[in-house]
Amino acid sequence: MKRLVLPSTLWLCLVAMFFIGQNAYAQTLPDFTELVEDAAPGVVNISTSRTVQRSPAIQGFGGQEIPEIFRHFFGDSFPIPPGSSGGGSEERQSLGSGFIISADGYVMTNAHVVQDADEILVRLNDRRELSAELIGSDTQTDVALLKIDANNLPVLNLGDSDELKVGEWVAAIGSPFGFDHSVTAGIVSAINRTLPRDAYVPFIQTDVAINPGNSGGPLFNLEGEVVGINSQIFTRSGGFMGLSFAIPINVAMDVADQLREDGHVNRGWLGVMIQPVSQDLAESFGMSKAIGALIADLDPEGPAAQGGLQAGDVIIEVNGEEVDRSSTLPRLIGRVAPGNDVELTLMRDGEQVSETVELGSWPDMNEATSAANSDSQVRLGVAVAEVDQAMRERLNINGGVVVSQVEPNSVAAQAGLRAGDILVSIDHRSVASADELMRIVEELPNDRAIPVRLYRDGRSLFVALRLE
Repeated sequence: MKRLVLPSTLWLCLVAMFFIGQNAYAQTLPDFTELVEDAAPGVVNISTSRTVQRSPAIQGFGGQEIPEIFRHFFGDSFPIPPGSSGGGSEERQSLGSGFIISADGYVMTNAHVVQDADEILVRLNDRRELSAELIGSDTQTDVALLKIDANNLPVLNLGDSDELKVGEWVAAIGSPFGFDHSVTAGIVSAINRTLPRDAYVPFIQTDVAINPGNSGGPLFNLEGEVVGINSQIFTRSGGFMGLSFAIPINVAMDVADQLREDGHVNRGWLGVMIQPVSQDLAESFGMSKAIGALIADLDPEGPAAQGGLQAGDVIIEVNGEEVDRSSTLPRLIGRVAPGNDVELTLMRDGEQVSETVELGSWPDMNEATSAANSDSQVRLGVAVAEVDQAMRERLNINGGVVVSQVEPNSVAAQAGLRAGDILVSIDHRSVASADELMRIVEELPNDRAIPVRLYRDGRSLFVALRLE
């Protein structure tokens, strides 16, 4: 066998080409140093505190706050060490991030970061700590607007989240676990992602490392523009697992403008109950592909019924924008202000038709008086609020409470309860108010399936929960 012997000069050329190629590849990777230097002054740390009544089951540790690592496994029901006392009240604190959107002190963050806070403190990049006023928050999009008393503040540039593309590089700056101005980077994994409990937000999915404390912080593109607000992660361990979700800045700013102007958010309301379109249903309706939202029922007094829509119609476009799946419809309708017309393209009896509907106003659950009770929170893992009269009339119910928050890994979460659900009965007993819910929950037995009747998206259904 003959061996090919290359001249030493050729070997040197090959080695040089290899390192040149490696260097060229390295030069294609993004450099975030200038972005961080310019943007960091506009990112803030947010800390909140609130006083809650404590039951004996959640004291532990000599009356001190239960460490987060134990909350992850035991929730708020950590067993009491021998000799410790119970009851009383405690101060709870939380950490998050935010960013400055105006030189006169407006700050944006997540609604869940400041929810139920008695005091909100904003710490600037120059280490100043300022008390913040909550201008308004919207739990449906998880956006909150704060105001601090300061001027000539560094303002971040806002980008256009509609221009984002899958595979694009992005970076986050925030305070994970309280470590101020930590920087992480990744790519956009998907856009227009709909999550089960967030019908109004077309999330940006990324693989940027996000952890507790990052919530409310900005997501940047390579131009140093804010394109999203880091809001959620998908996790089975409690820590980052490669899936993080950000609220598009275009959606957030629309909410912020309404909060600044009115203190609350108005959304369009169509008055329909919808369901997904399967391939078999699409074929039966004469559709070439399974898209759209099938109208299963209508509120007889709602805008859809008044506008001529019918049960069995499939909404495939709203103002010329495709409804690719049923979960897309609430977002498209919700971003149109009440009182405005929408052009709906429908499939009806195998033919494509158009209808114009003037949207009504969906009741703002943020205006409901919070009536969360510590006992019901501990046992079920939910916070609730009263249902306003307009919603009761619309659903034809006499009482009920609306779920404003569901704790992860709680009994309620395991049963499938979601924020926005309206509870009307538990264990065949009517829930007339938050106080009534407290009394019912206190009497519920352990280790037995309990039927819960609720309304979700205008539809009545039952779920079963089991207290341990």
